[in-house]
Amino acid sequence: MAPEIKEGKIYDGTKVDLFSFGVILFIIVQGIFPFKEARPTEYYYNLLVTGQYELYFTKTNASGLSQEFKDFYTSLMKHDPAQRPSLQQLREHPWIVQESQAEKSHARLIECLNKTVSSDCSVDKSPSSVNSSRPASKCLLK
Repeated sequence: MAPEIKEGKIYDGTKVDLFSFGVILFIIVQGIFPFKEARPTEYYYNLLVTGQYELYFTKTNASGLSQEFKDFYTSLMKHDPAQRPSLQQLREHPWIVQESQAEKSHARLIECLNKTVSSDCSVDKSPSSVNSSRPASKCLLK
């Protein structure tokens, strides 16, 4: 929960959602919660609030993350919601904009598959295929 909600302050729903997004993103990337609760007295959250980012990432075993990701994440965790980025700023952030090697490989694979899949794909509409666990589409590779 965003600190402004915990503190009972009037809040901007978008900024609260961005904070929550940051928490969820960290859980997805690291597989653990980033902190117990968003209070400056909580050890891990305090490291973020006081700008001790490298110590925070070391303590959460997240030292292997890219600098772009760390910057993206820490911008979402700002205690003051006015310091959190806007949606447009997030869209333009280097971590979002950069194309990873995995994305490039995926794009090449899709391009290759699109070139080799027959344009004459047939769909099996027989009654036996409707209740079958096998896929109904019978696209053939050249």
